Amino acid sequence: KMSVPDYMQCAEDHQTLLVVVQPIGIVPEESFFRIYKRISAVSQVNVRDSQRVLYIRYRHHYPPENNEWGDFQTHRKVVGLITITECSSAKEWPQTFEKFHLQKEMYGSTLYDSRLFVFGLQGEIAEQPRTDVAFYPSYDECETVEKRIEDFIESLFIVLESKRLDRATDKSGDKIPLLCVPFEKKDFVGLDTDSRHYKKRCQGRMRKHVGDLCLQAGMLQDSLVHYHMAVELLRSVNDFLWLGAALEGLCSASVISHYPGGTGGKVGPRRAQGGSLSAEAGNRHRPGAQEVLIDPGALTSNGINADTSAEIGRAKNCLSPEDIIEKYKEAISYYGKYKNAGVIELEACVKAVRVLAIQKRSMEASEFLQNAVYINLRQLSEEEKIQRYSILSELYERIGFHRKSAFFKRIAAMQCAAPSIPEPGWRACYKLLLETLPGYSLSLDPQDFSKGTHRGWAAVQMRLLHELVYASRRMGNPALCVRHLSFLLQTMLDFLSDQEKKDVTQSLESYTAKCPGTMEVITLPDGLKLPPVPFTKLPIVKSVKLLNLPTSLRPHKMKSLLGQNVSTKSPFIYSPIIAHSRGEERNKKIDFQWVQGDVCEVQLMVYNPMPFELRVENMGLLTTGVEFESLPAALSLPAESGLYPVTLVGVPQTTGQITVNGYHTSVFGVFSDCLLDNLPGVKTNGCTVEVIPALPRVQISTSLPRSAHTLQPSSGDEISTNVSVQLYNGETQQLIIKLENIGTEPLEKLEVTAKTVNTKEKLYGDFLSWNLEDTLCQFPLKPGKIATFIVNIKVKLDFSCQENLLQDLSDDGISVSGLPLSSPFRQVVKPRVETKPLNPQESSKVGDFSHVKVRE
Repeated sequence: KMSVPDYMQCAEDHQTLLVVVQPIGIVPEESFFRIYKRISAVSQVNVRDSQRVLYIRYRHHYPPENNEWGDFQTHRKVVGLITITECSSAKEWPQTFEKFHLQKEMYGSTLYDSRLFVFGLQGEIAEQPRTDVAFYPSYDECETVEKRIEDFIESLFIVLESKRLDRATDKSGDKIPLLCVPFEKKDFVGLDTDSRHYKKRCQGRMRKHVGDLCLQAGMLQDSLVHYHMAVELLRSVNDFLWLGAALEGLCSASVISHYPGGTGGKVGPRRAQGGSLSAEAGNRHRPGAQEVLIDPGALTSNGINADTSAEIGRAKNCLSPEDIIEKYKEAISYYGKYKNAGVIELEACVKAVRVLAIQKRSMEASEFLQNAVYINLRQLSEEEKIQRYSILSELYERIGFHRKSAFFKRIAAMQCAAPSIPEPGWRACYKLLLETLPGYSLSLDPQDFSKGTHRGWAAVQMRLLHELVYASRRMGNPALCVRHLSFLLQTMLDFLSDQEKKDVTQSLESYTAKCPGTMEVITLPDGLKLPPVPFTKLPIVKSVKLLNLPTSLRPHKMKSLLGQNVSTKSPFIYSPIIAHSRGEERNKKIDFQWVQGDVCEVQLMVYNPMPFELRVENMGLLTTGVEFESLPAALSLPAESGLYPVTLVGVPQTTGQITVNGYHTSVFGVFSDCLLDNLPGVKTNGCTVEVIPALPRVQISTSLPRSAHTLQPSSGDEISTNVSVQLYNGETQQLIIKLENIGTEPLEKLEVTAKTVNTKEKLYGDFLSWNLEDTLCQFPLKPGKIATFIVNIKVKLDFSCQENLLQDLSDDGISVSGLPLSSPFRQVVKPRVETKPLNPQESSKVGDFSHVKVRE
């Protein structure tokens, strides 16, 4: 029973000669495969004095039991053996040569010829001319290896041609031997060898065998003729196993005719350009020579009719592309009748799939593959299972069944770490799992999940990501565990149940305790790069707003320096086109300024999507443009909270344009840099603001008590304070004002102005008066210093000819507002409007009111 299937088989392999290359004794693996690569490069050569092409298939391992099926299909027969060995002294030579003979005996019944390549032996033995042995001083000094292989293939062809001619010649009266597969031999003991049925069986099988030899010898049309005759003979005697083989041979020859480029594709490259058997043939060898497989008219000496037209023969005997598949189905159905032919059936399915892939008939190909999955072979080893599922995966990939391909590759990955394996291959498992990602519409780049709707089955994707985490842990790579768990939490958050969210975050915290998550790219040994996974959903940010400085810290332009008011408004131009670019919105400049050295604020509206309290241990701003000191904040957001305002602060250290690009967080031990450009649906009023140089700051205090009343609400661009004093008419009082420089810049200029709001009384003289000479002597006022100046308040009112003002004046009086001013900018006080409207007619009323309240 043939037990080891060759999943790389394709239809054109039927025309190849099988050569096994093996080491003898101790040969370094690297050196062996170095020579094996050079040998296997000579895989396609021209036959001497003809246009036939010979193809060689090399294997460095081949089960001897498969070799016993060589009569059934001759491409399974080991016809050539090349052995590679090291021999350093003449004493070792006899033992080395003996090992060579023992190796030949393993395939002795089928070998046409063999060669021994000896490396390292020099001297008398190496100088003796030998046909079957080649001596080389070292692996670097072996220029004639390819030439030796060409000579070796020439000897194989001579034997092949003699066998073909011997079997093809119709020797009347001679008994045709019955060719058998190993398990049939016992079934034919005692059969009547003289019966017509038995003779037809012998003839049919021999015709099929000759067809194989013709195909290997480069005689495509002859092989088609023999296969057709074999099919008729074997069908008449119901010899189903060999009928299936004859049909498969017919299919293979037809495939070679229709698809000279081969059907192996990426999964199994058919052949490479090689040398020729002679210098003359080499001169005729062209890049497209593999397509010129026969020249029936050139072989009259071999008994082939010279008048046979290749095109007529092809039209008559070659199957059409549709018929090829039908014959494959018929052959496979015959193989299925024999449990010992499971490997033959499986390989035939694989060959048919490769042909259907070229014909782009995916649905039919999937039926053959489905049949291959259920073919019952012996108990396979874990390594064989991995190989089987991997090849099935690649075949499904070739026919466009990407998810099915991923399914089988995932099974192969799980097989790498099966419990029955003493040393599970977790690295191989991880590598195969990575290869399944495209089939499940899954990439490891989180940006692919922020561009639109989710693709693929989330449940399967989560399962696959969990398997990647587990394989990473068993590989001893905690950084990979953290990266895959972070990716799972970020991209699959909407599909996780509440319990799964808790489980994933607990696992993540346990891994990050040993290896914190970072924003670095992880590069795997095979070169694959895993991008960082920022937690943009923990918490979810809905809006970003840059805040103006508090009123007391806002910079104001000095109006006296502006001269005449110049309109800075731009002309209004209507356009129906609205720009929706988020990038333009990000870079939109804001109409206020920040000040160097002052604390600046950015407000984020966030919410927590988790079913438990979310702790953000380190949250700060990411900026570009100027040097910026971010002051991190720690948050604790309630479970599934609504929009929650979070204010992030920082201090610009230099001047210029600053852009807020995003924020950074530390959640569950994973550090994230979240850029606003990667956040969908985030509202912002612009993220670029101008930072101006540091300005002086002054704090003003007075000797009068603060008023309980407010004259007029501030307009927003000025700062006011209200103090109160009660004076009788004619009384005078001093108001002492202290100016303290609480900033880091010196105060260089001070201007004071006063404005009296409308009053009902006639005011004589200066109501407020001051002298700034003593105060200005203290300027420039350095940081931390205090300057004072005195304001004299003098009340002198005329109450003549006024009546009944007691009621009206009981709450009203003369109000004066004073402004704390920051140099070098100053602000002129604007007239305030009385809270209570005045009636001009009441000014003529008289009363005995003799004092006023002054508010400043």
